[in-house]
Amino acid sequence: MVDLSRAHVIVTGGSSGIGRAFTRRVVAAGARVSVLALDDADLAATDNELGELGAAYTMEAVDVTDRVAVESAVARSTAALGPCDVLLTCAGIAHPGYFERLDDAIFRRTMEVDYFGTLHTLRAVVPGMMERRTGSAVGISSAAGLVGIFGYTPYAPAKFAVRGLLEALRCEATPYGVHVGCVCPPDTDTPQLAYENRFKPPETRAISGQIKTRSADEVAAAIVRGIEARRFLITVDWQTRLLARTAGLLAGTYQAAFDRKVRQAQVRRTG
Repeated sequence: MVDLSRAHVIVTGGSSGIGRAFTRRVVAAGARVSVLALDDADLAATDNELGELGAAYTMEAVDVTDRVAVESAVARSTAALGPCDVLLTCAGIAHPGYFERLDDAIFRRTMEVDYFGTLHTLRAVVPGMMERRTGSAVGISSAAGLVGIFGYTPYAPAKFAVRGLLEALRCEATPYGVHVGCVCPPDTDTPQLAYENRFKPPETRAISGQIKTRSADEVAAAIVRGIEARRFLITVDWQTRLLARTAGLLAGTYQAAFDRKVRQAQVRRTG
């Protein structure tokens, strides 16, 4: 089990949403933390917050789609605070909409940030964990990485890919004593969700509204528990947990239920 009070924790996307809530929790536990995130007002605010808390931390302004920049940021972070004991890859984006109306650039950018951003960071950190035969590497997938959801044609494939990557990596890392985890949160009350809500089709709202929206801190707490228990699948609510366990077996049932929600939403929309 990782002792967070002695750990160096690296968090991508650690300046906002789930990543920032997780950063707060591990700092409160006594961890040294490195935040890797875009160079914006959120990063500056997180820098100020951690400074006021007296935390041992580093801040790295980086776009996770840039592999070389990620490797350099990880190298600087580990030089300052020691080898990485816990990694959370939390940087991600989503832009919902109707498949035929979305720009190609949205599909590409979503895959670059959500999948390749996760991949670049894992490749910069996990080999060192395997060499030291210790550590915990956790990535963020989604409930939309368990079943395809109307309106998320750019996002769901990226999150399915993240889950597949983590499942395969778990097989390779386990013999080295390295824990790999995959977080599948439902809709979470974050600035990212507020952005998504501006573009969600009504059909998407009808489906996603079936699972209660959770706070970023609730998800962060579940991640900490998952790391401590060395679980692969990390969820915050019973509905997503059930979905993860039955999505393959009951795919037709879920698709039929989603189709009913879509038809109902379309009837309401057309009056």
